[in-house]
Amino acid sequence: MSLTLSDIARLSKLAQLDLSEQQSSDALAKLNDIFALVEQMKAVDTTGIEPLAHPVAVWRDDLAMPLRDDRATEPNRRDDYQQPAPAVQDGLYLVPKVIE
Repeated sequence: MSLTLSDIARLSKLAQLDLSEQQSSDALAKLNDIFALVEQMKAVDTTGIEPLAHPVAVWRDDLAMPLRDDRATEPNRRDDYQQPAPAVQDGLYLVPKVIE
């Protein structure tokens, strides 16, 4: 996939950017380089390769990042946080109706 200058003009209009011709051509070159890199990466056969939790694990097994236990570490302070609110019901903040 490669972009053209008309694609850059359309994208810059959508992003509300005012690009000069030089900036447009620079952006075109950079984006086409990115797309070329993605195409190279897609061409690599990754069949049978296990995903890594961390890229350092390829070189050093002793640096694998252990996962921590999934447990709450902070106390429930909802009542403290809702105390200064003008109106609360069933743990929810009540706000005035804005749209009729």
